[in-house]
Amino acid sequence: MVNLTEKTVDIDNILKSKLGPKAKYVPGFAVAWLKRIAHQDQVNAFLWESRHLSGTEWLEECVRYLDATLDIVGAENLPAKDDGRFYTFVSNHPLGGEDGVALGALIGRHYDGRFRYLVNDLLMNLPGLAPLCIPINKTGKQGRDFPKMVEAGFQSDNHMLMFPAGLCSRRKNGVVRDIPWTKTFVSKSVQYHRDIVPIHFSGQNSDFFYRLANFSDRFLPFNLAMLFLVDEMYKNVHKTFRVAIGKPIPWQTFDKSRKPVEWAQWVKDRVYEL
Repeated sequence: MVNLTEKTVDIDNILKSKLGPKAKYVPGFAVAWLKRIAHQDQVNAFLWESRHLSGTEWLEECVRYLDATLDIVGAENLPAKDDGRFYTFVSNHPLGGEDGVALGALIGRHYDGRFRYLVNDLLMNLPGLAPLCIPINKTGKQGRDFPKMVEAGFQSDNHMLMFPAGLCSRRKNGVVRDIPWTKTFVSKSVQYHRDIVPIHFSGQNSDFFYRLANFSDRFLPFNLAMLFLVDEMYKNVHKTFRVAIGKPIPWQTFDKSRKPVEWAQWVKDRVYEL
């Protein structure tokens, strides 16, 4: 359980936990910059004010806080919540934050909260989100436990909401698009007989973000751009996003004529056609 205080996001403590005694050598101006980029005060104020909410209700409060408007196309393609089946919802990941929150609110409301995310384990620090999450940490013990965690999600009585790119979209040659999708959602959906519902979410981050992300991907051993995702989220307040929901793709579609990773890119292409 996350310990919620008036300072849930604490850059000073994060630096101490990551760097230990070396944290004291980080210049004060750098710490102040990190707090500003992470919008520490604003985020903590929201988390404290919404501390009585969790799950879908908390996600809906996030959407209201960000003043995001969803223009939903194809709502009739969402399977009925009482048909006795479970589905895998997959989407592109253009924003890296607001899209995940908005789609979670949408799916959570339609299915009475019966869904789970596969998310970066850092998001487990958000108390309202934690009950809906299967955390992913590709390093350490949890990395070795990842297959078991995915298995548990697909075995559960919950729909799965996944962003198969893992990272938010990048811009290459002027086009904002996901990196190649991983195959897990295909192989597990086939194994557990879950039809796949494709979703396309519109929107993009700033020019600065894409330049930084491309630099980081090419020259750095870590994802520097991730530090700026909260800042990008605040740049995207008061906006309208088109959410296109496609018809469910039967799990039987994914036969042996292609490898699972090839089917994953096939679904990705269908998403960008929506």
